[in-house]
Amino acid sequence: MEETSISLKPCGIEESIIDLSQITLRPLHLSDLDDVMVWTTDEKVAKFCSWETHTTKDDGINYIERKINNNKNENKKVLWCKAICLNDHAIGFISLSSRSPHDKSRNKSAELGYVLGSKYWGRGIATYVVKQVVKVAFSELSYLERIEAMVDVENVGSQRVLEKAGFQKEGVLRKYVFLKGKSRDMVMFSVLVNDPKV
Repeated sequence: MEETSISLKPCGIEESIIDLSQITLRPLHLSDLDDVMVWTTDEKVAKFCSWETHTTKDDGINYIERKINNNKNENKKVLWCKAICLNDHAIGFISLSSRSPHDKSRNKSAELGYVLGSKYWGRGIATYVVKQVVKVAFSELSYLERIEAMVDVENVGSQRVLEKAGFQKEGVLRKYVFLKGKSRDMVMFSVLVNDPKV
C-alpha cells in the first residue's frame, strides 16, 4: 500500500473531568480512522502493545480492518471486541479472546486486552470499562469461569486498573514474551466468576 501522511483530527474533547456515563462501547468502524490514529501514533500508548507505533493512515486502516475481522489468528479466537468511545469518538479498544480455542481444558477462560489513548489515562475510564466488560462477559458468555490479563511488569498504570477492577495478581511470568527486541516479564492477573468483587 502507498504511504500517506498522517492527519490527526482532534477529538473535540476538553481536558475537564469526564462523566463516565458518557463512555460507550461499540464496534470499531473505518470511519473511526482519524480518532484511532491519535492513539496508535502515540509512543506512550504503543510502548506496551504488541504493535509498533503507526506512522501512516494505511497502518491505521490495517489495524481497524484486523479488529473488524476479529483478528483472524489461528492461535486466538476473539470472543468479544469493542471500541471505547467518548461522545462517539473512539478513544481506545477492548477485547476478550480465547488463548486456546482448540484446547477444551482451557476454553472456560478468556484473555482481556485493552488500549486507551494517553490523553485519557488516570481518569478512571479504563477501570470503568474493564469492570463493565467483566460483568457482561460473565453474563453473556456464561461458560466462562475466569478472565485473565497479562501486563508488562513495567506497566504500573495498567496493573492498577486491573486491581481496581477486582482482578487479583497471581504472579510474575519471567521472560514470558519477546516484544520489540527484548524478553519481557509479564504480571498475570485474573478474576473468577465467583470472586466477591464480581
